[in-house]
Amino acid sequence: MQPPPFPPAATHPASAPRANHAPPRSTWRGALSRLVAVVALVLGAALLGPVPAARAAVTLTKVTDFGANPGQLNMYVYRPASLTAQPAVVFALHGCTQNAQAYADHSGLPRFADQYGFLLVFAETTSSNNANSCFNWFQSGDNRRGQGEAASIRQMAAHAVSAYGADARRTYITGLSAGGAMTSVMLAAYPDVFQAGAVVAGLPYGCATDVGSAYTCMNPGTDLTPAQWAQKVHDAYPSWPGPWPRVAVWHGDKDTTVTPRNADELRDQWTAVHGLSQTPSRTSVIGPDSTRHEEYLAADGSVAVEVNRVPGIAHGTPVDPGTGPQQCGSTGAAYFLDSICSSYWITQFFGLSGSASQPGSLPAPTGLTATGATDTTISMGWNPVEGATGYAVYRDGARIATPTATSYTDTGLSAGTSHTYAVAARDADGTAGALSAALTARTTGATASCWTASNYAHVQAGRATTSGGYAYAKGSGQNMGLYNTFVTTTLKESPAGYFTVANGACP
Repeated sequence: MQPPPFPPAATHPASAPRANHAPPRSTWRGALSRLVAVVALVLGAALLGPVPAARAAVTLTKVTDFGANPGQLNMYVYRPASLTAQPAVVFALHGCTQNAQAYADHSGLPRFADQYGFLLVFAETTSSNNANSCFNWFQSGDNRRGQGEAASIRQMAAHAVSAYGADARRTYITGLSAGGAMTSVMLAAYPDVFQAGAVVAGLPYGCATDVGSAYTCMNPGTDLTPAQWAQKVHDAYPSWPGPWPRVAVWHGDKDTTVTPRNADELRDQWTAVHGLSQTPSRTSVIGPDSTRHEEYLAADGSVAVEVNRVPGIAHGTPVDPGTGPQQCGSTGAAYFLDSICSSYWITQFFGLSGSASQPGSLPAPTGLTATGATDTTISMGWNPVEGATGYAVYRDGARIATPTATSYTDTGLSAGTSHTYAVAARDADGTAGALSAALTARTTGATASCWTASNYAHVQAGRATTSGGYAYAKGSGQNMGLYNTFVTTTLKESPAGYFTVANGACP
């Protein structure tokens, strides 16, 4: 990902950007393009000069009717001859100066689509959106749920289900550089759509809000605590109770465009989201170049987060040209680097290399209801799922139990508190499938206390803390907005000392 949206800092060959004759998305798009043009003149035209496009190696089908497309993206589909019934679908997002065809031709992903029968969707941005064809991961109009480019990719996912019969419970995403940063956006903004993602030479979600901060995030990087990073993910979809997508991180240890520090920040963000330690559960080396492979395990033993540190490479997608079972890709275009076939390992991480019965493919349990409550307990039950060997119970987004029966009693709760539950079936590998509809239940006894005041007053009263100019609710850590006397927030205290933003739900 070259400094967005400016030209790359080094002269690499790049495919010519596709033409896009759609009208400008807004006034700031035009202003931004004019700024970029000035910078290009200062830096020299050679930085932007494309090389002739090579003959396409992979046949893609362009889809033009996938939705309203507010982000003005292009959708391309690779449908292998071996496509299975109700296939999994993998989204792939290219880097700056690249396009969908280049990523299809060189990443190696189509090889594994052919082998395992899943659908590939290549989302593509253009120079009309960004002068260097970068996904606008740092623009609020494109990196939030229901807006811009993020909404367009979501519409592509829905179209893959309706038009190709794809399994909505097995939707995955990966991307390089700006595409990797946009992968972070989709995982945070749409955890209800994407079950897992792989961020290649990318950045954590919420790192930047404009071009200037994007530069800082890329190099030297932005250091936040795991809790602060996790809060950014929670803020992307505040009502989502979990479970959260599994995340793989890939980064070259010689990357000076997006520094390797970002791999650590991504790890901190997603391990904190999953409630895990930032110390790996186990480490190993993989591939012909001895890539360092770190795994962070969930309570059920599954890999919630993994980090792959590729030695000796700079900024790009790791590939390993050849015909061996763990080889893929080619180095015939910029930012595809001879090292390890990352697409092979990403496919494995997504769980796409097995039979038609994929790990985590069990349907969501139905009929989740509360069967009883006391001052300290909430009991619940649900309908059985065929093929399940057990279940996973989630409270307020965190997994709390793995019962084998279709009932569970949550204990040790505080009186008068509300909690949101969901249940997933577990297969023979112990992997949880789709999540049930949410259930909100309340213990009996004491009611919550409410406090309405300025954010400044909340902090002074000990109901909130402050960091970086923002106020955070004590206990829940929810972002309340700017720390000043002008922003008013209602906080709910339940149990004592634990505060959440009421959002109109305070008694």
